[in-house]
Amino acid sequence: MIKVGEALPAATLMEFVEVEGNGCSLGPNPVDVQKATAGKTIALFAVPGAFTPTCSAQHVPGYVAQAEAFKAAGVDEIWCLAVNDAFVMGAWARDQKTAGKVRMLADGDAAFAKATGLTLDLHGKGLGLRSNRYSMLVKDGKVVTLNVEAPGKFEVSDAATLLAQAKG
Repeated sequence: MIKVGEALPAATLMEFVEVEGNGCSLGPNPVDVQKATAGKTIALFAVPGAFTPTCSAQHVPGYVAQAEAFKAAGVDEIWCLAVNDAFVMGAWARDQKTAGKVRMLADGDAAFAKATGLTLDLHGKGLGLRSNRYSMLVKDGKVVTLNVEAPGKFEVSDAATLLAQAKG
């Protein structure tokens, strides 16, 4: 498992873009993790799946509600990662009203989850290999804090915990 002080792995996530912009076309766009984190402070959290109960009712809404507080604490971007495709993450972003607050990034084949060692095996529950629930503060591509949840728990990866660490 990735540790505090280590660099994030080389990986490409996908982001569904609703509005065509500078260098971004409509639909899924690649996000090179190393390039996108260079020189930035990122509040990154990962969930087992889009539209799942805890993720939709508590995890994402907490980060959306605290987006301005994260910016005030020096965080450039908030990322939500899940082992889903970019289309699902885009639909979930619309549902959760994350625009301008939280980037909803797809780790469709779990490459990032595998590379960080933060996978969750839910094959017996019909969900396959997923990401564990966690949060981390990343500065210039390196992990500064890491909060990994025990299976089935939501106690340390919430927005309030990571915000306190970002302010610390």
